[in-house]
Amino acid sequence: MVVVSDMAFQGSVSGGCVESAVILDATEAMKDGACRILNFGVTDENAFDVGLACGGEIEVMVEPVGIGQGPSLDALKALVAARAARSPVVWEVNTGDWSRRLLPRDPGDADLEERFRTDRSMRDGALFRGVHNPPLRLVIVGAVHIAQPLVQMARMVGYDVVLSDPRDSFASDARFPGERFLDGWPDEALNSFGLDARTAVVTLSHDPKIDDPALHVALKSDAFYIGALGSPRTPAKRVARLSEAGFTEADMARIHSPVGLDIGAASPAEIAVATLAQITAVLRGRA
Repeated sequence: MVVVSDMAFQGSVSGGCVESAVILDATEAMKDGACRILNFGVTDENAFDVGLACGGEIEVMVEPVGIGQGPSLDALKALVAARAARSPVVWEVNTGDWSRRLLPRDPGDADLEERFRTDRSMRDGALFRGVHNPPLRLVIVGAVHIAQPLVQMARMVGYDVVLSDPRDSFASDARFPGERFLDGWPDEALNSFGLDARTAVVTLSHDPKIDDPALHVALKSDAFYIGALGSPRTPAKRVARLSEAGFTEADMARIHSPVGLDIGAASPAEIAVATLAQITAVLRGRA
């Protein structure tokens, strides 16, 4: 959560439970330049006041930017630049002396790798490691009716969304006002765009000429989720085509098809809900 001196703020640390108390402490930190760790819990006499009477504990680290013990503006800019470059980094803070460093991803550090995979920060004694993964992205192949609500829902939960469809009648601004479409046929478009471990790919065109080239690229990438629209009979035909293209059973097992959780979805919006729910389950490591 970011707080400025007039107590305006963006973001959240608890969904609303302790925000008021944190904002007050943040304004004090901006005056005295001292970092602090705030503790709230059901055993506190202030539990009811801060909204934690329902249970739980929370610790909040407050860092005034550019003053006293807080991080420098240059350090914060470096963090922002790393995110913009889609480089996974950890904001490491020693709360004993309030020294800081920005750690890049190191595949040899098993602990950090697990943190990046689960997207979870941690505190171990005086050492806090805040995980900053690249923003999540969703590539939707096929600008069909299901894509319209899916774009809106995905953006609401934090995905950067792009679409790919070589058909001008589908990829129109009238149907998707202000949305970004990748240029070229899906395989060219996805290769140029670049798929990484923070990217999900969903093919919705139901046309093998459009979906298959996108799946070829997705299966060769680190995309954390690959989904394909289709009836229960469609996967068998897709498996045959992908087998002929040289993909293995292990490769094809990565494809979630028919796309989405089995919640009985019927309408385009319901299918979008089921799809986004399945993407979330895979991202968070749920079967």
